[in-house]
Amino acid sequence: MDENYERAKRRVQQLKGFYIHLTVFIIINIFLFIVNFLTTPGLWWFLFVTLFWGIGLLFHGLSVFSRRGMFSKEWEDRKIKEYMEKEKE
Repeated sequence: MDENYERAKRRVQQLKGFYIHLTVFIIINIFLFIVNFLTTPGLWWFLFVTLFWGIGLLFHGLSVFSRRGMFSKEWEDRKIKEYMEKEKE
């Protein structure tokens, strides 16, 4: 039971971290858009920030929402159990 609770708690923390990241991304990029529009409307430099930060956000989302993905916590747990079983033999 404790292991399930800890796993669920870790999952909630991952989701919370992603949603905080997404919220900050949206707020900051709206602010950057406004600053860009007011200062240099002919040069849309905020798009570079949005693009590269968005790529980071995409990878963050993939790591959170692809539950059985490579190098996830579940993958680590499976590998540890696999190697422990091999050591028993």
